Amino acid sequence: SASAGSTSASCSRAGLLRRPPRRHPETVTYPRRSACHSPEHWRDNHYRLEGPAVAQMQAAFMDNWTKVSGAVLHGDPYFPVQKPSGQTYAQVFQSSSEGGSESMHLMYLLSIAAATKTLDLAMAYFVPDEVTSEALVSAMKRGVRVRLILPGNVVDTDFVRNASRASWGPLLQAGALIHEYQPTMYHVKLLIVDGLWASVGSTNFDARSFRLNDEANLNVYDAEFARVQTETFEADLKRSRRITYEQWEARPWHEKLKERGAALFSSQL
Repeated sequence: SASAGSTSASCSRAGLLRRPPRRHPETVTYPRRSACHSPEHWRDNHYRLEGPAVAQMQAAFMDNWTKVSGAVLHGDPYFPVQKPSGQTYAQVFQSSSEGGSESMHLMYLLSIAAATKTLDLAMAYFVPDEVTSEALVSAMKRGVRVRLILPGNVVDTDFVRNASRASWGPLLQAGALIHEYQPTMYHVKLLIVDGLWASVGSTNFDARSFRLNDEANLNVYDAEFARVQTETFEADLKRSRRITYEQWEARPWHEKLKERGAALFSSQL
């Protein structure tokens, strides 16, 4: 079986609400959610994974472990049998600069292209390249509602935020609903497509995640899981400030200058 549940880090409660296992390969568990209100605590989601998909997560870990240590872990103590249970279908999807460096980028692009109704994207670092921006704009042109939650003023790197804000123009003009999370640093990485499919994990929406970093995401095809993620997303929306195209266009000249300067390095961020 596999189970995955979300909660906010540092400022979350510990209790898990478990749905009983059913007949299909995967199961989902849902922890209680609590809000982050202090800049001392980052807002994040955590997930618990159990079952066959764990073997895929182990493979991602083993890839890093072998590269760093030169040792190969083997045997039942490291790889116990993972028995199927539950009803949720999930996979762990990974990419790295040494193998499949464009795989995560392609997965996101295919997800955007497949959307017919809604795309909800929560992202700690959002510096889309031209291809990704065009994919989002194309989705909106065919009637897909696109909502984004990104970090606000409380960030760990102003440079990345400046590069991100420089890219918003075409998205806002096309109808994207962009929001900045206000209480604290927003470290969530979440994509929800049509309320049916969700991807969570380590991948950011930037060149480093798509082409350089070792990344791993959990992709879950389950409407109930997506519904709970959407509830969490919309709770975060209530603590976020929407940025309209008019507000973005009217920002001070010195902010535009910093953003354009940072945008020159977007391919390295």
